[in-house]
Amino acid sequence: MYTATIKDDKFEIELGSSINEKELISSIQRTADGAYLLTYNGKKTIVDLVRIDKENKIVVLRIGGLKYQVQIKEPIDLLLEKLGMKNVGAKKLNNLKAPMPGLITKILVKEGDEVKQGEPLLVLEAMKMENVFKAAGDVKIKSIKINEKQAVEKGAELISFE
Repeated sequence: MYTATIKDDKFEIELGSSINEKELISSIQRTADGAYLLTYNGKKTIVDLVRIDKENKIVVLRIGGLKYQVQIKEPIDLLLEKLGMKNVGAKKLNNLKAPMPGLITKILVKEGDEVKQGEPLLVLEAMKMENVFKAAGDVKIKSIKINEKQAVEKGAELISFE
């Protein structure tokens, strides 16, 4: 059984079965233009697949001109959640990379610092704007790969974490 969440509405889905024991998806067919023809409770609807985020298990669909973000939980996700192990699959943060080219104007940490989630790490100036990069989780600074006043390219490793 899978769980799909759209806003605050949760739907239980068993493949080849019904949604919440009421609505039945009888078929899904791919159309020539890449959309999908969904037969739902006997009604046909065109569904466009806008984006798939496999890492976070999120699918964005366009139905009738409206976008819907669907959070998918597989049976293993539901089991881990039930056992209180919700974030077991969370990735360990290894480094911080530049999301855009720019100039490092300030480095706010040093090697060996232990930083809490949300604390600022550095400031990158790009397109005449200062962007403060904060820790995405609790980390220890392993090494700083850049210097203040250094220009960096997109994707350049800035800081590595232990």
